[in-house]
Amino acid sequence: GESLLKELAVTTELHSFRPEIAGAIFCGHLVADLDSIAGAIGAATLYGGIPARASEINSETQFALDHWGVSLDTIRPVEEVLVEHPDKGVCLVDFQQTTQLNPAIKMDKIVGVIDHHALQSSTIITNKPIFVDIRPWGSMSSILAYEFASSHSYLPKKVAGLLLCAILSDTLNLRSPTTTEWDRKVVSMLVQYTGVEDVNQLCADQFKAKSHSLTQMTPYTLVNGDIKQFKFSGSEGREYQVAFSVVETTDMEAMVRRVGDLVPEMRSVKSELSAKEGKPSVDALFTAIVDIVHLRSVLLVQGNVEQSLAEAAFAAKTGDVDESVKRWAGSDAAHHLLDLGSRVSRKADFVPPLSDAITGGWEKPLTKTKSEAAFKLSGHVVMDYSTNPAGELQRLAETAE
Repeated sequence: GESLLKELAVTTELHSFRPEIAGAIFCGHLVADLDSIAGAIGAATLYGGIPARASEINSETQFALDHWGVSLDTIRPVEEVLVEHPDKGVCLVDFQQTTQLNPAIKMDKIVGVIDHHALQSSTIITNKPIFVDIRPWGSMSSILAYEFASSHSYLPKKVAGLLLCAILSDTLNLRSPTTTEWDRKVVSMLVQYTGVEDVNQLCADQFKAKSHSLTQMTPYTLVNGDIKQFKFSGSEGREYQVAFSVVETTDMEAMVRRVGDLVPEMRSVKSELSAKEGKPSVDALFTAIVDIVHLRSVLLVQGNVEQSLAEAAFAAKTGDVDESVKRWAGSDAAHHLLDLGSRVSRKADFVPPLSDAITGGWEKPLTKTKSEAAFKLSGHVVMDYSTNPAGELQRLAETAE
């Protein structure tokens, strides 16, 4: 930390040492989180560009902006920025997947990527070489803070504070399995540089701000709040589209008690995503509730496809969760839960097993039925979820009028 701290410039003069992305528009992914917002502001500061956001911000990001005295006006919607600066290129920060790209950003405008996520089948495709900086670190903001130091560039204290909060968020206060030694060194540097006296208290306040807003969110908003889509290639060239939502909380009990309300909204969100024009149908949608205090998670499973894929990926059975979790969820909803144990990271713990299962030969199952009688021509068919999280087709007999 101290060795990096010495590298930070004492001058306020800005200079760019990456001509490919100098002066670009820097924008993060849809469903913006703190790392994508802080990263866009940090990259724009470092490379003399313009920060932009792909969507509205969450409560944790608002806390960080308020704490460090940064106005939301600093980072405006990317649609507005592109209209004002139509000739500028766009550098993506904290992602490189087409499924997470704001539609306003055209592929031929992309001039760079700064990220820390895996390259998957929906990675952007460009017609010419672009600047790329992808490192297996816990946070994209760690990359930027390191670049400020290694290039002897001036780092404003407010921007340093935002980068610090973003790293703490992405690495769960350096406790996530994605955390690297570089993240620890950069956090040490930023803590000293910003003068933060108690980084654990800062992190606790930040996480509290995130969890407090959850109690005020509707089930639909919770499912949509931090959702990302991924495309995986299965056997015989079949591609599967998977949406994965994460709800991070400091109050696991309160969130699990809402499972009965969350599951129907997951079905609605899946249908909405599949119905979007020009977008592929979503084969599976999951929501993970992550306890960021005790570092444990449960997965919400809402359909036949999801149950089959989750059990194949995580080697666990739906409904097999701790008794305390069953009590919180209630008997009618507990069968929708799958215990993920100490897995807490979408990037490191949730997505890779799903990818491995699909590439390893998993196939989408057919819908189950209660009996052959379900296919009689009289009556109408409904999906019954009362006893099976996978859902079962049931034909209701017509009533005489």
